[in-house]
Amino acid sequence: MEIEITKENENQLLRRKEVLFKLQHKEEGASPSRAETRNALVKALKCSPNLLVIDKMRTEFGKRETVGYVKVYESEDRLKEIEREHILKRNFGGSGSEEAKEK
Repeated sequence: MEIEITKENENQLLRRKEVLFKLQHKEEGASPSRAETRNALVKALKCSPNLLVIDKMRTEFGKRETVGYVKVYESEDRLKEIEREHILKRNFGGSGSEEAKEK
């Protein structure tokens, strides 16, 4: 897998870095999983895995290329304050919010 950072923007208002990336996967078969992509991005961006959120990933049919949008936050508190619940579940797992468990 080769990662190319196509655009990087510092969002000072939300205290995060917003990154567009292109991932070349050369292996035959399926596209890389979200977990594999996260690990590769953590190494490329030199950040903590707890602060990186993959917002979007898209692979076009027939191509061995995935494009996506990633956000890297300054702190975990800021990440949890801003990100939507389904994005957090998609990136970090979890069984849902405490409110949903009570109902």
